Amino acid sequence: MADTPDVDLTARLREVLDADPTTESELRALGEQADAWARALEAQIQGSERRLDELAADGDASLGDVAAELRRVESLRPALEETRTLLADLDGRGRALRTAWLLHQAESSRPSS
Repeated sequence: MADTPDVDLTARLREVLDADPTTESELRALGEQADAWARALEAQIQGSERRLDELAADGDASLGDVAAELRRVESLRPALEETRTLLADLDGRGRALRTAWLLHQAESSRPSS
């Protein structure tokens, strides 16, 4: 089975967070992609929750349909939590990278004694 874009994104986020050399622009791009993926997952979960509400209100709803939506929601939630965690860690990595750059700039601009 081929990797899906979300699997590739998650793998790249883990690589970067495991201290893979990266640039500020790559961190920003990865952050934007992860944020978009998190929003897509949230929308999918909300859609399934609405569908569950509809099925609950429908007295003739199939138990199989309800079970399928519940499985879908339960499979999406861990992916959303992982994406949020990786996104927060990525943000921390970006702050550390910017801090290191600023310290380097400050140290290199000091006059020699």
